[in-house]
Amino acid sequence: MTGAGALAGGSAAHAAAASGEPLWFGVSGPLTGPSAQYGAQWKKGFDLALDQINADGGIQGRPLRYVFEDSQNDPRQSIAIAQKFVADPRILIELGDFSSPASMAASPIYQRAGLVQFGFTNSHPDFTKGGDFVWSNSISQAEEQPNVADFAVTSLKLKRLAVLHLNTDWGRTSKDIFVKAAKERGAEVVAAEGYLPEEKDFRSTLVRVREANPDGIVLISYYADGAAIARQLKPVGLTQPVVAVGSVYSPKFLELGGEAVNGVHTRANFFPAEPRPEVQRFVAAYRAKHNEEPDAFAAYAYDAVLVAQAVIAAGGTDRTAIRDAFTRVKDIPSVIFGKATFDPDTRRVSGVRNVKLVVRDGAFALWDGAPPTSATN
Repeated sequence: MTGAGALAGGSAAHAAAASGEPLWFGVSGPLTGPSAQYGAQWKKGFDLALDQINADGGIQGRPLRYVFEDSQNDPRQSIAIAQKFVADPRILIELGDFSSPASMAASPIYQRAGLVQFGFTNSHPDFTKGGDFVWSNSISQAEEQPNVADFAVTSLKLKRLAVLHLNTDWGRTSKDIFVKAAKERGAEVVAAEGYLPEEKDFRSTLVRVREANPDGIVLISYYADGAAIARQLKPVGLTQPVVAVGSVYSPKFLELGGEAVNGVHTRANFFPAEPRPEVQRFVAAYRAKHNEEPDAFAAYAYDAVLVAQAVIAAGGTDRTAIRDAFTRVKDIPSVIFGKATFDPDTRRVSGVRNVKLVVRDGAFALWDGAPPTSATN
């Protein structure tokens, strides 16, 4: 098989359902803790892809299944999970972890053991430099942050920017790339403030931002901290437009932020209203199974299973042959990319697709080109 039936446009009705000894992949990701929503969305994407793949005959007639270990997005846990997976001969490829720091902490274990670590949400530019068993179809921040800068500076015409960023390796690296790209586009970064993942009170930081007198605020955040910052802007007198990186694109951002996130601009590699046929087929199947709209992380997870299917089909049950299959498989069906092909040098998928969004009336919507408004209007 070349991909899940619904995405590829085929039908599972004409193939015998998979049976026999399962083929397994392992997942390291957050099911509890502050990032649990991402893991919950992953499971929904995984399960839809596996429904389609296994109904359509699986891989040479064998069903594809997974073991999901809860890392809480904690590097200490991801290391322990890596040790467990590499010692389990059933696991043919590992997917995850969620954040680049959690994944990169475990990369040496996967590399030494010769088990592919497929970090499908790992955008740190150095992630795939961990070795030839480390691959990703996530858009690198080296590509993503210039797109955010384009949105803020070129599209929204913001010229004096304040950047708030997670004080993690991912956040600092993303901030540095963004600042450079914004300056290249003619903007001035008048403040750059880091914060710890567990922080809840941002008032003193936001007072410093206010004193810098920006005309726009950029959030390099996840959904929980991004929403918390948005809720604290207006009380300290900040009503400037807000642009956030795509990591905030989650239903939880809307839920946690409430009215405070109306007007926030962001970019996403996936949006359910995008008219591309592969997107609409995925959205229809996801709605039918889960009775809700998919978010980007469900789409990333769905795509990750299609990649796992393709490389296991090409490499069989040999872990090294599965690694080698990444250099051979071409045009894997993909919600995000349309078709995905890996660059053997970067070990990432070439090409970037994304759409410009704004939060309007408590929902993400396609940005219509209107001038930015206050995120607290």
